[in-house]
Amino acid sequence: MMDHAASAVVPVSQLMENAGWAVARAIRKRFAPCRVAVVCGPGNNGGDGYVVARLLAQWGWSVRVVAMAVPREGSPAHEAASHWEGPVLPFDVRSVEGVDMVVDAVFGSGLKRPVPENVAAVLQAVPLRIAVDMPSGVSGLTGEVMGNAQSCALTVTFVRPRPGHLLEPGKGLCGELVCADIGMPAEAWHGLAPKISLNWPGLWTVPVSGDGDYKYRRGVVSVCGGTVMPGATRLAAKAARRTGAGLVRIAAGKAAEAYRLGDPGLIIDDGPLSSLLEDHRRKVWICGPGLTSDEVADALPALLDANRTVLADAGALAWGAEDLSRLKGVAAVTPHIGEFKKLFGPVEGSRTDAALAAARTLNAVMVMKGPDTIIAAPDGRIAINAHATSALATAGSGDTLTGIIATLMAAGMDVWEACCAGVWLHGEAGMQAAKQHGGWPVAEDLDLPLGAARSRATELSEADLSKNPVAALL
Repeated sequence: MMDHAASAVVPVSQLMENAGWAVARAIRKRFAPCRVAVVCGPGNNGGDGYVVARLLAQWGWSVRVVAMAVPREGSPAHEAASHWEGPVLPFDVRSVEGVDMVVDAVFGSGLKRPVPENVAAVLQAVPLRIAVDMPSGVSGLTGEVMGNAQSCALTVTFVRPRPGHLLEPGKGLCGELVCADIGMPAEAWHGLAPKISLNWPGLWTVPVSGDGDYKYRRGVVSVCGGTVMPGATRLAAKAARRTGAGLVRIAAGKAAEAYRLGDPGLIIDDGPLSSLLEDHRRKVWICGPGLTSDEVADALPALLDANRTVLADAGALAWGAEDLSRLKGVAAVTPHIGEFKKLFGPVEGSRTDAALAAARTLNAVMVMKGPDTIIAAPDGRIAINAHATSALATAGSGDTLTGIIATLMAAGMDVWEACCAGVWLHGEAGMQAAKQHGGWPVAEDLDLPLGAARSRATELSEADLSKNPVAALL
């Protein structure tokens, strides 16, 4: 659809030439000249491959084309193939014997059916693989593997990344991802309404500090405290303070003594929840981290009855898994994939679709946590977060995330945007903490870089991102 719209302004053959140039240039920049087989399908992806083959050969590389099928006569791919003067070999494993690199230009991102076995056999015969647009076998829409897909050292895509570049398992098969500008005209976007965004500053803007700030303008975050795992509550509270909350209070009730020796800037409430809810300045609450099911049962219904904005996690999700209707009324939920399955059942097919369906079921923002966290709103907005690190895979990291998100909600951000921004800040803090701790931070290290992470987000959101494909809609 985009190519068709663009063709009224720029010939598809020119875009194909630009795409092939981008791939060839990326290869030449990263690898020494070697023996290359460019495996071409019959469509536009294959046309890109013929351009790659021609350019690499002009630069002195040893290149052969292995053609799956002849492009349709009169098509842009056929025109690109007509300019290739080198060897064209049959589509067979024997045709890639003796080569050092294979360039996968077979299907691209539009694949809708499993990869045939003969295609998989040819691609997996050479260990070093470069993908044009998308590794063959990976769905560009969902990141799912359709039949068979091989990991690549480099994937070069064009204009905008696709969801499949960011969602596992596809993300893990792409290797290094390069998104190239190929001169796609603005007219190509006419009539298109992308549904999925890459989570990045500019999609949202965090509030900035000003001379008129005071603690209640910055927002009050209240955290329900439990008796069994007070550490989780403490982590959420510390993250809220470091992210910029004006005031953080732990509603500890009878467990208050377990929290009093904590940070002096925290306020510990030992009164009954009913009396605490009389303070209407306390609009945003975290319920779940460190709580047992019985403690959630005592707190969450009271919060919802009082019309508070509630971020539910951990113990609240376990309690909700027994009866999903218990979570109706919360503003956002933050399950990891195991918790998600307990709440909504097995995920079949697209995880973005599953996250959106879950958000609509609860009428709450869904933060499906993972290396490729998905943030879905009931109104259809979806963002995929690629700004993260495996250093966050430590107990308590999720509690820190709840404190970040709650702070942004308390500051007045839209719930979906607060969740998107919170996930990004969490990832940035994790990266900074990893640098400071040799790649192995613990949850207690994650709150310290949050101020710097927030400043970095502001810096990026104020930059001119209009020409940065990483910041644009997918």
